[in-house]
Order: sequence, then C-alpha cells, then structure tokens
Amino acid sequence: MKMKFLLLTMLWCGVSLFAQDYFPKNDGVKSKNNNYTAFTHAKIYVTPTQVLDNATLLIQNGKVAQVGKSVTIPKNSVTLDLEGKSIYPSFIDIYSDFGVDKPKRASGGGRSAQYEPSREGFYWNDHIMPENNAISVFKYDDKKAKELRDAGFGVVNSHIQDGIARGAGVLVTLNASGTDGERVLDAKSAQHFSFTKSIAKRQSYPTSLMGATALLRQFYSDADWYAKGNSTTKDRSIEALLANKGLLQIFEAKDKNNVLRADKIGDANNVQYAILAGGNEYENIADIKATNAKLIVPINFPEAYDVSNPYNEDLVTLQDMRKWNQAPSNPKVLAENGITFSLTLFDLKSPSKFKGNLLKAIEYGLPKTKALEALTTVPASILGKSSTIGTLQSGSYANFLITSGDIFEKETTLYENWVQGTKNVINDKNIKDIRGDYDLSVGGLTYNLSITGEPSKPKIDIKQDTIKLKGKLAYKDDWLDFSFTDSEDKPYRMTGLVLKKSDNLSGKLVMPNGSESTFKAIKTSAFQKKEKEEKKKEAPEVLPITFPNVGYGYTSKPKSQNTLFKNATVWTGEDAGVLENTDVLVKNGEIVKIGSNLNGGNAIVVDATGKHLTAGIIDEHSHIAALAINEAGHNSSAEVKMTDVVDPEHMGIYRDLAGGVTTIQLLHGSANPIGGRSAILKLKWGESADNMIYPNSPKFIKFALGENVKQSNWQSFSRFPQTRMGVEQVFTNYFQMAKEYDAKKKSGKSYRYDEEMETLAEILNGERFISCHSYVQSEINMMMKVAEKFGFKVNTFTHILEGYKVADIMAEHGVGGSTFSDWWAYKYEVNDAIPYNAAIMHSQGVTVAINSDDAEMSRRLNQEAGKTVKYGGLSETEAWKTVTLNPAKLLHIDDKVGSIKEGKVADLVLWTDHPLSVYAKAEKTMIEGTIYFDLQKDRQQREAIKKERTILVNMMLKEKNGGGKTQGPRQSKKETFHCDSL
Repeated sequence: MKMKFLLLTMLWCGVSLFAQDYFPKNDGVKSKNNNYTAFTHAKIYVTPTQVLDNATLLIQNGKVAQVGKSVTIPKNSVTLDLEGKSIYPSFIDIYSDFGVDKPKRASGGGRSAQYEPSREGFYWNDHIMPENNAISVFKYDDKKAKELRDAGFGVVNSHIQDGIARGAGVLVTLNASGTDGERVLDAKSAQHFSFTKSIAKRQSYPTSLMGATALLRQFYSDADWYAKGNSTTKDRSIEALLANKGLLQIFEAKDKNNVLRADKIGDANNVQYAILAGGNEYENIADIKATNAKLIVPINFPEAYDVSNPYNEDLVTLQDMRKWNQAPSNPKVLAENGITFSLTLFDLKSPSKFKGNLLKAIEYGLPKTKALEALTTVPASILGKSSTIGTLQSGSYANFLITSGDIFEKETTLYENWVQGTKNVINDKNIKDIRGDYDLSVGGLTYNLSITGEPSKPKIDIKQDTIKLKGKLAYKDDWLDFSFTDSEDKPYRMTGLVLKKSDNLSGKLVMPNGSESTFKAIKTSAFQKKEKEEKKKEAPEVLPITFPNVGYGYTSKPKSQNTLFKNATVWTGEDAGVLENTDVLVKNGEIVKIGSNLNGGNAIVVDATGKHLTAGIIDEHSHIAALAINEAGHNSSAEVKMTDVVDPEHMGIYRDLAGGVTTIQLLHGSANPIGGRSAILKLKWGESADNMIYPNSPKFIKFALGENVKQSNWQSFSRFPQTRMGVEQVFTNYFQMAKEYDAKKKSGKSYRYDEEMETLAEILNGERFISCHSYVQSEINMMMKVAEKFGFKVNTFTHILEGYKVADIMAEHGVGGSTFSDWWAYKYEVNDAIPYNAAIMHSQGVTVAINSDDAEMSRRLNQEAGKTVKYGGLSETEAWKTVTLNPAKLLHIDDKVGSIKEGKVADLVLWTDHPLSVYAKAEKTMIEGTIYFDLQKDRQQREAIKKERTILVNMMLKEKNGGGKTQGPRQSKKETFHCDSL
C-alpha cells in the first residue's frame, strides 16, 4: 500500500509540474502539488568534475532544488534511498531528427530535372530553406523517445535534415508524460546548414559539392546586400536567415575535409559554426584544431570485415581496414588536442548501439570525464543552455540517470532516466539481488549452485561434485525460472517466487520423468564481486596514421632537402638543349647552379650517372584528385571552383608522381558551355588540399563546346542549349551580361555582388584565362570570333582534335593547343582527328601541349610526348616540351617551372632511361626541392603494406573469432572522373 501511494505521488508530480500558470482552474478543490523528492546516499555527478559521495539530490516541480552532502530535506518530501547507486545528468544530443518525419524523395528528377525554382517570394534556389522551422512539423513520438531514454538521453536538438540551408531546429526534452508546451525548451534552438541538397525538391542546381559551396557563398553575399536595404522585393528565405543570425549555427560536414570546407564558409561570413564531424578527424588533427570549431562527433565506428575468405579479403582496401582500426580513437585524439566536442547518436542504426561504441571509445583512450562532458556540459554549452541542462546544479531541469555504478562500465545497469522530474524506468532498481552460492536440493540430490552476473541479469554456474552442468536462468518481476541437465543429460525445470525477506530460494520442480515436486536452494555465502586488477588494461593496438592516411602514404610528411644531382643527362628545355654529364644543385627548393664538378656543400648527393634529369611533367588537362568534376545544374557555372573539391588522398596523385608528373591543371568537366574555375595543383602527396594549390595561381576557367554541352549523349530536354547555335548564344548572352555588370561596378554605383558575373568580367578584363574543351573546326572558329567580339583572347583549346584544320587562324588569334597524341574515333565529333595534329599545329607557330584528360594516361605522358616524334617528326627536345615547358607557358607559370634553369623552382624528375622511352621509369620525383616519389622507397612501401594488411587481417579474424560483429567484405573505390562525369 505504501509503495502504491509513493508511485501515485510521484506520478502526480510528473504530470502536474508543468501546467501553464495562466490556465483557468476548473478542477474543483484540487491544488498544485509542491512536494519535493529527495534522493539520498547516492554518488552524484553534479558536473563531470564535481562528484559528491553519499550526497542528496532534492528536486521540486521538475527542477533541481538543491544538491549536496548536507541538504536539509523539507517535510513535504518523498525520500528515496539510493545507497550504493549513482546519479548522472541525462545526456544531450545536439544533432537529431527526433519528432521530425524524414523527407520524401521528389518524384521524377534525374537528368530531366527542373532547372527553375518551384516557389515565389523565396530565394531563387529551392535547396535554400532557412524559413523552415522544425517546431512547425514536430510530433512527439514516445516509442522513439523511449529508445533514446533507454540509451541515457534526456534532451535532443532536432531539425529537418533536408536541404543546404535547413532552417531552425527545436530543442526538446524526452518527457513521456508532458505536453509539447512543456517539452519544448527552445522553439528556435539553432540554424542548420549542409552541403547536401534537398531530396524533396527537383531543382537540379546544385549537382555537386562545389556547386553547393558556391551557392552558400552567394546566398550569404545576397543576404548581406539585402540587409543593407538594396532589394526592392521581399525574400522570405533571406529574411529568415537574417532573423536567425543570432542563433547557434550548425553545419553538417560528415567528413574531416568537409569540416575545413564548412569552416572556410563560416570564416568568410564571420560565422563560427558548430560542425557535425565525420569521425575521421584524427587523420588531419592539426588542421581541424586550427578551425577553432566546436565539433559534434558521431561514434558510428565500422565493424570489422569478415576476411576469413582470402579471395574476399582482397576486396577490402587498406584505407578501410585502417578506418576500422583507427576510428574508435577519434574521440581520444580530439580530447588530447584540446578540441571541444560533443557526442551524437547521428548515423547509428539504433540508439541501443550507442553504449557499446561509447565504451569502445573509452577503451581506446577517451577519458571518462571527457566522455561525460561530451554528453552533458559541452552540448549544453554549445546550445547556450548551461544554466538549465547538462548539470545537476540548483535551477537545472531534473534530468538525471540513476545507475548501479560507473555508467561507463559494461556491467553497470541503468535503472531510471528522469526527465523534467518525471521518472522513466529502464530497469527495476528494487529488484532483489539473488547472487551468491547455494546448496540446491533437487529430487533427493544436492548440487552446488552459483549465481553471478548483474542483479537484473544474473547468470548461473551449477555443478555436481566437480562436474559442470548445463543450465539456464531467467529472472524477471521477482519470478525465477531456471533449468539444468544432469550428468546423464536429464532435464530439470524449476520456477519460484523470490521473497524479499528470505535469502533462500524455493518453488516448483518438474522432474525429468514429468512428475512435479519442489526445489530448495539454501544460500551458503553472499556474492563477492571480483575486484578489478590494479594493472591497467592495455589499450587496443592502433596502427599509426600516414600522410595521407591511405596506402602509400608516408609515415611523416616529406621535407625539402638540398640536393646535388651528379653526372646526369640534363634536359634543360631551354636553348642549352640536352647537356651530358652535368650537375644540378638544388637549394631551398630552387635550382641554384647547373654545371660540371659542382660542390654541393652539405647537400645530399645523388649519383645520376647514366640517368636523365628533366623538369617535372605538367598535365594541362586533368581530372584526378577531385571529389566532383561537373556542376551541371546550369548552362553556366562560372561561380564554382575546383579548389573547393580537391581530394588530397586520391591515389591518382601518387601514380602521377610515379610517372614524373609534378603539376596538373584540375579542370571542371564539360557538362555546360561555361564551366567552373580551375585549380592548378602541385602534387604534394601527404599535404592538405590547400597546400597543394599552386601559390598565387594564375586564374583559369573551363569552357566547353561540342556534344556534351548540348546534352547530345543523354535524354535531357529541359536545359538550354540543345544545339551548337544555342551554345554560341550562351556565350554571347553571358558575356554581354558580364560587360554590363562590369560597367556598373566600375561606375561606382551600388550593385549586387554576383560571383558568376565577377568571374566572367575577369575574362573580359584579361585577368582570367579560358581553357576550352573543343573538337570540330566550326566551333573552334566560333569561339575565337566570340572572344574577339568582346575584346579578349581564348588562352587554350584543349582536346582540339581538329586543330590541324585551323592552326593558322589559331596562331593569328594567339591561342595555344593542348591535345591528345593519338586519340580518335571514340565518338562522332572526333571522326576527323589525326595523330599528326600536334605536329601540324606546332609547325604553324601554335604553342602545343600533350594532355591526358585521363587518370591512366596522365602517369605515362612521357610516352605520349614521344609519339609526336613518330607522328609529325618533332625533335626529341620539342617533343619533351609538349609535356613540360609548353603546358607551363599555357598555364602562365613558365617563369617558375617547365624547364631546368637557374632560379626556377626545383620541380625535377630523375629518369632511369631516356625520358621518351617506354622503358623509362621515374626514379625520383621532386617538387620544390622535396622528393615526393622515390622508386626504392616505393618498393619498401609495397612490403610495408603487405605486412600491415597481414596485421589488420589477423586483428579482424581475432575480432570475429572472439564473437565480435563483422560486416561482409566490399570493394570501395573512388570514381575515376572524365569530362562528362556527372
């Protein structure tokens, strides 16, 4: 009766605490219950660093009234003795979609998707939706709330996880017995962003990461312009963005490099995002720390791969194997580097997986205090709610967990999760502890019975003399069911009610022959919990990361060294031609001396006798090392930048280095007439994307002609242009708009900054160069005429397979040609291509380069250059210039690279043989005095990779054999991009 009264009292407290004060009182003589509930004799984690033993927590009206070791308990209190138990603040998840339906994918779409927005009065792009408010669609779901409460969570920050600008989130408690009016702590808790467009909208732009990045840049710029009162119309999206400016700003990145991209957007707009991380930040921790961003970190660690089949093992990349091994250390690495982070359930299949992964992170070195901070005080601080959630200090909401002990131990039981003063039972904390040793009497025989495990999940060990018998035990709601088979494999089944006042067990027995009787178990000794060994458990072995953290990454980043190449055959690329038995001295990343019998001082000496030293190969047209190639959503994407999507971990970089390539122009694809801006990269393997971008890069942009831009190769009829006539009109229209834009800008009048028009105006002003994808002579002529009409010159026609037909006109215009050596007939518009193209253009005075446009060809451009000797009779030195000095000239970097000359940057390759020979191998590839590829080291790395794979395979086999969960082997390869990749 007393227990029933207590439960009713607590239920009344939970239901009535939060009724609004202004509600009319129509409930007769009932009055508000202001009773206290006191939890005494508990170990209380007031904060992660303030822990009180044998303390009292006093709550009233859903909040903490007092906490301490000498709390005076008021008379109107319900007192609960929690001796031997612990109290923690409930957890907080900043990144959730709780209570918000997942968006439904729009019908249609694909390559026939709409190109225009579907709304009026909002921003022109449907994927920008800051006007959305999660509170408007929020619907409390107690089934899901229970899953979260069972995992220890009391508060979640939820939002509509759809779109690039996603609108405002809502902060809610998981209070089962309250109303939304009581649960909602903040109806506008944060403003959310991502790089991913809405799946519920059909507008095609953006189609890429670089497009999403450019869209956000322009959106922020437009909002600034709008805020200054320049618009004559209303834009509800921009107004929502401005209204939410004072909120916490959260950005979904989901990858270490996207964290850096998001932070750059924030820095450019004076916004410090809290960023949803990817769990791989340990690979690039220095750059991550430099952002000063607070991270929201998922702990969705990958399962081991089932590599028991040797054939299937080969499917799993070393990078994926490493991720399985290294990812659980991510929280530890973040903590060690002083990075503020909270933990989230995001991307876990079920909240029930959370504790296991959290304990794994702790096993891998995450301090328990940091773990608790990441679940309580840190998310509360990020949300700006430290005074009300995340701690058990006076005035905070009564959101707390009651556990059997250390919450970060596997054996610990979570009993209750109180939310806003409402109790939610996870496991019965009043269950009687039946653990101990017993003498079990069954059918006239006595057995030794030992009950161990946890109070709520006990286990049995049963013996007859020294023989261990098989047995099962179930214990729930004070009822005990267990069975065992004796030494003759005869089954005994027992059921009994556990009495609170007795240490002994008894009940009904069913004998092997089916007859019924009784059993009795007399307790002989209490359960003794084994003390943990003082010796600290060894942390799992985590293999070291490399730079980059993929196969063939280096254990440390390569460094510049002064180097003296002795007795080489030096291909200068200058008037000096090819020099025999010549020395080249490199100091501080530059070529300082070329001659004979040079003294290098303390420089490393490389014996180059019988070998050939050349400038590094330059690929004018490449698509390696990118996360995207085309922004195909519009017919002009001049606003996008390839520098936004550089992938420094792409294996194409290493393979290009092995082929003697030191510099590439990373070009946008050919999905639209006006493509995106280029990235000129030094292939510095192991460096970040930013450190690969050529310093003070000349400005380039990709244009395109032909079949791709008019969408001849796929069924798309909704985007202009559809014909070659339309392509010309696109150029004319956009340059006319850019001309008018530039004139207004130069006039000093107020104007709206337009990144697309800014880029095109740079072309008109001679500040940006065009590299134009081209094939047939008619379009080549057209492009030169359009350029001349607007007063500029095309810099380079790339592909240019009919260049031989118009080489004289090209020379007159002043445009270079970057072509293939011998590609033809692979599609209709190259039917007239010939392998003599390069030599004919060269004979007419056109600067000619041989490019790859292909990841495989890029690493053997030396051989492609050699073909120009066969097809057209170029001299060997002129042939070599087609992949060194000439592309350097086309890229306007020939003052620094492209030849071997004193004062130029030391981008060099030492070849084992004549560089135009199919037998030549790049022995050493140097960039700015740093060796980024070494043939001998490559052989050593191959052996190291084999050993590392063996270690990781054995680790995963051990994981599987130990009962750990595994996933099937899968092959994860990065896409190899081409001009038309979408």
